[in-house]
Amino acid sequence: MNHLENYYANYDEEGRLLSKHGQVEYRTTMKYIHEMLEKIESTQDSGDEKILEVGAGTGRYSIALAKEGYEVDALEYTEHNLELMNGKIAKEGLSNIRTHHGTALDLSRFADESFDITLVLGPMYHLYTKEDKKKAMEEAIRVTKKHGYIFVAYCMNEATMLQYVFGKGNLQYCMENHMLTEEFNCISEEKDLFELVRLEAINELNAQCSEIERVKIVASDGATNYMRDCIDSMDDATFELWMKYHFTICERMDLIGATHHSLDILKKL
Repeated sequence: MNHLENYYANYDEEGRLLSKHGQVEYRTTMKYIHEMLEKIESTQDSGDEKILEVGAGTGRYSIALAKEGYEVDALEYTEHNLELMNGKIAKEGLSNIRTHHGTALDLSRFADESFDITLVLGPMYHLYTKEDKKKAMEEAIRVTKKHGYIFVAYCMNEATMLQYVFGKGNLQYCMENHMLTEEFNCISEEKDLFELVRLEAINELNAQCSEIERVKIVASDGATNYMRDCIDSMDDATFELWMKYHFTICERMDLIGATHHSLDILKKL
């Protein structure tokens, strides 16, 4: 079992997304998925849309979209998450979702231009070289239909710098172990589990792919994880006001860099 498989075998990803602070990321992502689906449905027969989720985890997004009636293929790398997802699908009795074991670097089981929307909501967290990131992006673009959409999620650098490096007093440790560049970019390896990026790195990756253009990039959780205990203790009415506030600021480019998770929404030309 490698570092990634061991992590997800012992981590309650489903519980995180069901918490109030986790719901912010989930509801934000679903909001924009639905926005792009509406654009697609305005140009073709509704109900024909096909969605691929690469790195589907325990199926939180894939199962929700399948329950809405969309045809969904869900590919997951870790056996633990795949087993959990298959169990939930069986419990729901869904026949319009197919699961696959595999990696974002090889989508060869899927034909070119097969999907209206391709979701890459986890793989970029765990790819550490420019070559692998480019390969994952190229594969996602390849299997997406022309004028379809690709959603790519990232973990952002500054949240870790602020909370973990400085906030929890780990600066000296990170410097001594060569985990930071002189510009305070976090340096990650597979054992560190998460790759952290800045907006300029995302832009650089996109620039290598001529078939796409950005629709928008949003802060999936914005300030939420900086005040997790506060968010989780909110009553439902206050939490809905927090969501309303979050949606008013999540597209502000001056705030993107400080979010924990960003969501890059791309259109295939």
